[in-house]
Amino acid sequence: MATARPVVSVYKCDAPSEKSGTLPMPHALMSPLRPDLVRVIHSNMSKNTRQATSVGAKVGYETAAESWGTGRAVARVPRAPGGGTHRAGQGAFGNMCRGGGMFNPTKTWRRWHRRINVTQKRHAVATALAASSLPPLVMARGHRIGQVAELPLVVTDGLESITKTKQAVETLKQLGCAEELQRVIDSKKLRAGKGKARNRRYTMRRGPLIIYNEDNGIVRACRNIPGVETANVMRLNLLRLAPGGHFGRFVIWTESAFKKLSEIYGSLKSGAPLKKNYTLPRAAMENADVARIINSNEVQSVLRPKLEAPKRGGVKLNPLKNKAAMDKLNPAAAEVREQRAKESKKGTAEQKAVAEKRKARETASKEYNKKNKKGDDTFYKRLMKAFEAKAKAAEAKDEQEGDDE
Repeated sequence: MATARPVVSVYKCDAPSEKSGTLPMPHALMSPLRPDLVRVIHSNMSKNTRQATSVGAKVGYETAAESWGTGRAVARVPRAPGGGTHRAGQGAFGNMCRGGGMFNPTKTWRRWHRRINVTQKRHAVATALAASSLPPLVMARGHRIGQVAELPLVVTDGLESITKTKQAVETLKQLGCAEELQRVIDSKKLRAGKGKARNRRYTMRRGPLIIYNEDNGIVRACRNIPGVETANVMRLNLLRLAPGGHFGRFVIWTESAFKKLSEIYGSLKSGAPLKKNYTLPRAAMENADVARIINSNEVQSVLRPKLEAPKRGGVKLNPLKNKAAMDKLNPAAAEVREQRAKESKKGTAEQKAVAEKRKARETASKEYNKKNKKGDDTFYKRLMKAFEAKAKAAEAKDEQEGDDE
């Protein structure tokens, strides 16, 4: 709000490249942006044009079906009468049956419409108007405004007197809307679903919205241009200003309609002269740059110093399972791992050296065994001889004691 432009240029209708003067920016176009409010109000407003619809009271029950009762090993659901056709004996009436009635059938006395708070509706219109004057939001909505001189785009009242469609198209192209009109034409597609058989066969994007003060032929001239819509400044509709609940529509103003905005909505101090008990919404923050406010010297000087987080010991890692921990303890661990990997890889020189060492060790072991572990002089046999000598000595002692007795 603090960065809004004070004045807006007015372009000539017959020569759009020339300016005829300037107008002060209305306070309504500096309202705070409330996309949440626009979305809710648009959702409720769009429900107020629905027609009541429901299933017929007799649908699913238009047959003389009766249950067969018990004793026939079939369910007791009512069954279609007769014979000789597939239909005879089929289940009927139940919501689980083919051709039966639905569960909890819809009624025409459902609550189709929604009551909308008038003040909220006016706030939503004001914020949608404000969004239409910001190029980033208009471009984010998909409009092509690269050739448009400025936003909001205000044209002299000669635009209201145009009566021919050809002249209206030419004026829009001179105002920089050629790319936007072509975008709308290229967007015409077949509707997905059954709507294409219900008199709404095609879908198309929305183009510019022309807001006028007095209709001197502009409505008739623009009604056949794809995507272009018109609206009276005294009867602004949120469904037109924010189609789909997304604000930022490309709006073209006539000079008298732009002046009328100040008469309708007034300012924050004066209130809205033409809207009873209404004042434009006020921004919750004059400066929305929260980071700049927090980091300013005025705020930082009165804050407590930053609390340091308590120091905590790290998790103890097992070097036998964690390579990084092992590398800290043993700088040569990586080299050892690499050496072992090479030794286990077939065809490497390291693997051949290991195989040769193993072969030499096995040969030496065989020679040693052949020399020292055969005959009566092996370790085991010497050990057993010692046990045999002790056993013979014990037997001799026992025999001697027996003789003495």
